[in-house]
Amino acid sequence: MRFIVPIVLLIAGFSTMAHGETALNVYAVNYPLAYFAERIGTPHVAVTFPAPPDTDPAFWSPDQDTIRQYQQADLILLNGAGYAKWTQKVSLPMLRTVDTSRRFRDTLINIEDSVTHSHGPEGDHSHGDIAFTTWLDFSQAAQQAEEILVAFIKKRPQHKEVFTQNYEALAQDLMDLDEQMLEVGKRLDGIALFASHPIYHYLARRYLLNLEMVTWEPDVSPSDAQWHHLTELHRDHPAKWMIWEGEPLASSARRLEEMNITGLVFSPCFSTPTSGDFITVMKENIAHLEGIL
Repeated sequence: MRFIVPIVLLIAGFSTMAHGETALNVYAVNYPLAYFAERIGTPHVAVTFPAPPDTDPAFWSPDQDTIRQYQQADLILLNGAGYAKWTQKVSLPMLRTVDTSRRFRDTLINIEDSVTHSHGPEGDHSHGDIAFTTWLDFSQAAQQAEEILVAFIKKRPQHKEVFTQNYEALAQDLMDLDEQMLEVGKRLDGIALFASHPIYHYLARRYLLNLEMVTWEPDVSPSDAQWHHLTELHRDHPAKWMIWEGEPLASSARRLEEMNITGLVFSPCFSTPTSGDFITVMKENIAHLEGIL
């Protein structure tokens, strides 16, 4: 589902103009939140997620025009957990800003030994002191969606019934994913796994995955030092599978196979997928993990 701003605004606007109101103008900092908002708010909201598709929204810095668009929105959906650091450097209207992870703020995961690295146009960055891919615990994703529901009802109480029905359908989809992943985690029963990137902390905690994470990029050849580090890890953590956020280079996959390590993709889906939507991508992710069993 791509959030093409002019089309979305036009359709959502026409759907509500007949009742003398304009669509609720909502800006989100990542695709999961935009997807949740679209599911909950249809047909009474217009959702914009302006980050370019080839960037990681967590480290993207919008230009001044885009920042102004966020500032002028009826609601700004933040992920919390230190996600999208640009939001901490600009002035955003507090009463129109929603920290969607605030309900579980006390259980956010602190990261030790974060490593600075570079990928894509975002340049050098570190994944920081707090793990931020909160939505990969699907029970937390449902709580983030509920925060969006509450904010929508406050802004458009006359549409409470529609918003609530939409949220309940979304929450059921998320909890179905949660149940599937709980079962997968149970069946994996502590099997050693590697992850190519430090973004799976909540996935590992919720679903009891025995996961060691390194800091590799799927589209970049690992350095000799990175291969050496993995070899050292492999001695104490004899994983036969590595989870990637995207398809790795063929050269990386071949070298891993020489170590008897097979790659599989579990996309965090932080940006708009090229096909399908958040739910379909997560179902594919789960199917990839089930392939281990």
